[in-house]
Amino acid sequence: MADHSFRLAMLSDNEGRVLVLLPRDRLLNLASIWKHSNRHLHPLSAHDAQKFFAQSGLNTDSGLKKLFGLPVFLDADSQVGQSLHIWESSSGWEAEIPVELIDHAETLRLGLTTESIDAKQPEGDDVTVITRAVEKFTALRIKQRLEDTLGLPTLPPTAQKVIMLRSDPNSGVDDLIPIVKFDPSLSAQVMSWAASPFYAAPGGINSIQDAIVRVLGFDLVVNLALGIAMGKTLKIPEDTPRGATPYWVQAVYCATLSERLVKMMPVDIRPRGGLAYLSGLLHNFGYLALAHIFPPHFSLVSRYVEANPHLPHEYVEKQVINVTREQVGAWLMEIWKLPDEVCRAIRYQSDLSYTGEHRQYAMIVNLAQRVMRQNGIGDGPVGEIPPQLLEELSLEPQQLQAAFDQIHNRGDELKEITQLMKVS
Repeated sequence: MADHSFRLAMLSDNEGRVLVLLPRDRLLNLASIWKHSNRHLHPLSAHDAQKFFAQSGLNTDSGLKKLFGLPVFLDADSQVGQSLHIWESSSGWEAEIPVELIDHAETLRLGLTTESIDAKQPEGDDVTVITRAVEKFTALRIKQRLEDTLGLPTLPPTAQKVIMLRSDPNSGVDDLIPIVKFDPSLSAQVMSWAASPFYAAPGGINSIQDAIVRVLGFDLVVNLALGIAMGKTLKIPEDTPRGATPYWVQAVYCATLSERLVKMMPVDIRPRGGLAYLSGLLHNFGYLALAHIFPPHFSLVSRYVEANPHLPHEYVEKQVINVTREQVGAWLMEIWKLPDEVCRAIRYQSDLSYTGEHRQYAMIVNLAQRVMRQNGIGDGPVGEIPPQLLEELSLEPQQLQAAFDQIHNRGDELKEITQLMKVS
């Protein structure tokens, strides 16, 4: 076994490729490479990295010698022994190499620990953190409400009415039908959903009332209507990490899986399935907000995500823009007056240590994303599911895979639902 373990990243520009070696748990700070090399090197996409490191020649001595004949940058904090264990995070490729192969490496500080990233984050509540990040990167001096300064869109009237329904425990189908009928676009979409193969409604759909009462139900129509309305307020960014799961495919999978996991929980501890669905549908909405608030820096976030697929995205976002999509997403949900359950689920979906109100919703979304990543859907590192999380939600490992398989086996129908939302 090698003396030390390192993460290998391959970067390239129009001059060629280079290799970077750093301790495997650290974030690669691209700015250090750019400054030192005077080159604008970018990481390979996940697809290109997987293709490159699948070459059988890399498992031979001659192949390794050729690979490490490229320029190599070595993190200054690296403790190098007689040999190195090398791991490439996108492909999973591993190798054992003698230290002599990197004798030509240039040494510089290019790796950041998660602790050092956390240590430099601004203090205060989420609004304070967001405000400071905006001031830093946009040179705005906030003199009015933050949402006004950023020019964030307001929700359309239909969405505002639907949110009021969602917040009223006494509301029902009779209150929802007039709202849907008054909005021609929403009416058409509700009819399309009800007629889609995913819901497999027996017989024809003759009216909005028929679609809601007999096929879709109050909760689903409310949740999908809100998802559509919010999706239209902010655009899907163009310069996303290459090879990433499309935004709305990930959202619909997470929503459907979250609701299904809730149904598998014991009745006495089960949260509301409709709110779990909505939390899953909107779990990544802060991603769209980051692209809206920090347009010049969003491409940089994407490159850092590509360079650090082994780390949760929040560390990339903290390093590059000092605020996370969870913070911004939850803040927007609060401004738009969505239910507290949804706001807390979005804000704390990545925080297993959260012990506050509505923790269950956050943990359901957390679990759904872990299961999705284990099955190749969604973005972020793949890891083991904490046993304590399953114990808390009274779920068994075999139930998780069964729930995902039930959804994935109808993947084409789910994609049709995404297309019907007209925001894919």
